Amino acid sequence: MPNTLPAWQPPPDFVSVDSALPGISVFAPRPVTAQADAPQTFKCPQCGASTKFDVASGGVACEHCGYAAASQAQTVGLQASGMEFTLETLNKAEMGWGVARKELHCDSCGADLAIPENALSATCPFCASHHVNVREAPAAQLRPRYLIPFKIQPQATRALAQRWLGQGWYHPDALGASAIVDRFTGLYLPFWTFSAQMASDWKAQVGYERQESYYDHDDKAWKTRTKIDWRWEKGRVNLEVADLLVCGSSRISQVLVKQLAPFQLKDLVSYAPEFLAGWQAQTYDLTLPKAWEQGKAEMREEAKKACRDSIKSPHVRNFSLTADFADESWRYVLLPVYLAAYKFENKVYQVMLNGQTGAIAGQKPVAWWKIWLAVAAMLTPGLCLGLLGLPLLLAGGIGIVPLILGLLALIAGLAGAFFLYRKAAASEAI
Repeated sequence: MPNTLPAWQPPPDFVSVDSALPGISVFAPRPVTAQADAPQTFKCPQCGASTKFDVASGGVACEHCGYAAASQAQTVGLQASGMEFTLETLNKAEMGWGVARKELHCDSCGADLAIPENALSATCPFCASHHVNVREAPAAQLRPRYLIPFKIQPQATRALAQRWLGQGWYHPDALGASAIVDRFTGLYLPFWTFSAQMASDWKAQVGYERQESYYDHDDKAWKTRTKIDWRWEKGRVNLEVADLLVCGSSRISQVLVKQLAPFQLKDLVSYAPEFLAGWQAQTYDLTLPKAWEQGKAEMREEAKKACRDSIKSPHVRNFSLTADFADESWRYVLLPVYLAAYKFENKVYQVMLNGQTGAIAGQKPVAWWKIWLAVAAMLTPGLCLGLLGLPLLLAGGIGIVPLILGLLALIAGLAGAFFLYRKAAASEAI
């Protein structure tokens, strides 16, 4: 009897996938592919000119006819939802900026910046190089879910920079009076935020002090001394880490970024393309998996400190830690930063300004002749006392006091000189 049953067909939206068994066909749901929305453009409805997000009004505004429209984005703050570490979450994430943009690539430092479509930029804000080129911005990266809008207005950045440049006695006198940092670039930097619950189990040898008496045969007297009794101990510390920030850009100094902290995440708003109108933004080059590894390393350090703080003794050795993570979540956000690169005596220095709080971090040149004079002043008392005490000691033994005082002063001077040198060197480095 002929078989009249119709041939089996897979359910709708199921596709064939690789099978581990020969001759066996396997079907699975079709993967959800993230699609980039059609980019928006921001034109003034009154005169047709390009609009820009205005910090003062909190919305897009036209510099030609005065048109302004307040942003409708919702402030979510610390209630901004995180995303789980699942493939399904990544597949559902929106892609691209959601607004027509170009990408500026610096041939000198390799930085990539998303700039407004009609921007005419010829200088890299990271290294002040003019070797840049403009190309189409890629739409294959994740779209930010939240951002903190700029709070510091562009016209206020110069005064803040001048005040900062004038601070510090060991910098060149002409630095504070100069106008070398007069053009800051408003830039949204990419950040990953991570939250997790941690259960940290530790094990270590913990030492406890006790006093014991002993007889000193040389002095023929009973004395006391401190002994440390060591014993193995273990424990567990539960720690909740919320909103750990990891910068998603490798083109910027992580030292300076940390000096700009903290950002007030209570001001987070839902991402809307209008916030980028007229402003630059950098795409992340530190991917989510790599950023998470960095975040976990920082969380482990926090857990290690919490475990050490739970031990009721300063004497600890052979410490080991095992940390288990749970309820991990992440967010991709943009944070506001003003960036400037300036030249002083043919050297390039970088300055960053927190676009929310106004905090400044950066490099400042050092007048090293001031440092060497200060070092000489710190070492002179000890050397002079030593030179005074040595002849007196040879003459009659009364120079021991100035020699001891000179040694102590020299040690203090060396410590102060070392601290001053490190502080000055750090102001030039990133």
